[in-house]
Order: sequence, then C-alpha cells, then structure tokens
Amino acid sequence: MNDPAKGVEDLEEAESVFHSVRGRLFGIAYRMLGSVAEAEDILQEVWIRWQTYDRSTVQNAQAFLATTTTRIAINVLKSARVRREAYVGPWLPEPVDTSNDPALGAERGEALEMAVLMLLEKLTPTERAAYVLREAFDYSYDQIAEVMGQTNANVRQLASRARKHLAAQKRASVASAEHQRFLTAFMAAAKTGDVAVLEKLFAEDVVSYADGGGAVRASKFPVVGRERVAKYMHAFAPRFWSGVTMEPVETNGRPGLRLYRDGGLFAVVTVSVSEGGIDRVLWVMNPSKLAAMAA
Repeated sequence: MNDPAKGVEDLEEAESVFHSVRGRLFGIAYRMLGSVAEAEDILQEVWIRWQTYDRSTVQNAQAFLATTTTRIAINVLKSARVRREAYVGPWLPEPVDTSNDPALGAERGEALEMAVLMLLEKLTPTERAAYVLREAFDYSYDQIAEVMGQTNANVRQLASRARKHLAAQKRASVASAEHQRFLTAFMAAAKTGDVAVLEKLFAEDVVSYADGGGAVRASKFPVVGRERVAKYMHAFAPRFWSGVTMEPVETNGRPGLRLYRDGGLFAVVTVSVSEGGIDRVLWVMNPSKLAAMAA
C-alpha cells in the first residue's frame, strides 16, 4: 500500500528543491522572454511537471528543472514572436526592480539591461537560450548541449552567433554613477521641455520608445534623432508632466524612475547611456507591464 505520509514527505522535498532554485529558473525564463508575467507562467508549468514527474528517475534535480524551464521558454518565445509582430507600437521588455536581487538568480548580470533585452529579441530562440545560459549563468557548453538537446559544437555556434550579433550593436554602458547623473539631468530637462539641454544630453542617433501596447496613449512609432526627440519631449511636456510625482528605482540593474499620477503608477522610465550620451529613452506605459513594478 502507498504510504500517505511518505507521499506528503516526498512532495515537501520536491517543493523545497524547486524553491531552492526558483530564482535561477525565473532568471532564465525572464531573460529568454523579457516578460515577468510569461516567466511566472513558465515557472508554474515547470512546478506542475516537477510535481507530477517520477522524481525517483531524476539524478540531478537542478539540471532537470533548468532544462525544463529552458525548453518551455524556447517554445513560448516562438509563439510570443508572432504575438509581438501584431503588438500596437514599440514592444519593450517588462521592467523589473532589481534592488532586491541584482542579477535575478544569475552568476553574472548579463542580458538584464533593458537595451540588451531589446537586442536579444533579434536572436533566434535557440541563440537566445545558448547566450543566456552561457553569459548570464556560466553554464559549460556540455551543460548547455544537454539542456538544449543539441551537440556541443551546435551550442558553441549558437552562442558565438549571439555574441557577434550583440557585439555589432551593443554599446558600452557608462558607470552607474554617470548613468544616474544623465538620468537626473534628463528628467529635469524633460519636465520643462528644455530643448537645448536635452540636445546636449542626447547622442546624435538617440531613439525614444514608448510602449503603451494600445492600452494607453503613446507614440506608436520610435522617435529618432537628437533634434526630433528633444522637440518631441518639448511638445508633450506641459500636459504629460502635470500632477506627476517621481520615485527612483533600480530597473534591470540600472537607475530608473517610477512615475505616478493620481496615486497610481502609470509609467517606468529608463535610459541607456553610452560614451556619446543618452542613446535610448524607454517609456514603459502598458498597464499590464507595470504590475510587478507596482507591487
């Protein structure tokens, strides 16, 4: 006969193992998808599979859970791409407050900044998985090959292609203190619509992205170029900043700001700063992407 007490004990042990690696699993899923909500859904699915799996056949629980998470994330990313093609306006990653967990369960903070997550969108799902496991979690190529069910040579090629793609587009970020200085100066100038100051802060090819997802009013197209972005900020400053309060937050490992109006969070703003100045301004305004930051 089955022993009910033994069954409860086994389930408690399974839960303990799952929670001991939950941060890492979330870190993998979030970097793969750029979405807190989708990462949480994946972890729920992983937990159900782990709960109902014949765990006596599993030699390495952490490897099993990481493999399950990665493979589900690859499949979800394939379908998510179709949805994102139909997304209203620019799609931005869902921001996370990293003040409590700076690297989201990773050995390194790689693939966490908003601008980098945007670049990862251009990789194939398998390239993205290989890059995340290698660069953020320091997995060996043999481990990645096992997780992804591919050969060592294949995953090396995937990771190499991903690195080359990012290297061609990623700009070196400035130090955190310098980033904060630019963000503070930018917000002061943006609130007053000071075109001259904004132009001094911006890189020549700066791009402003506003993600409203069709749920709130936001520009449906990126605004490109120093003068155009400065004039764009000047144009909407009077109505946009009325009644707004700001709160600093560490967003994806970088200084950012929560914006509140009438007591509710309505936007998270962050910038990407490189040697030439602010090269990306990211406005996340889609209410469905602000839940985690409002919690």
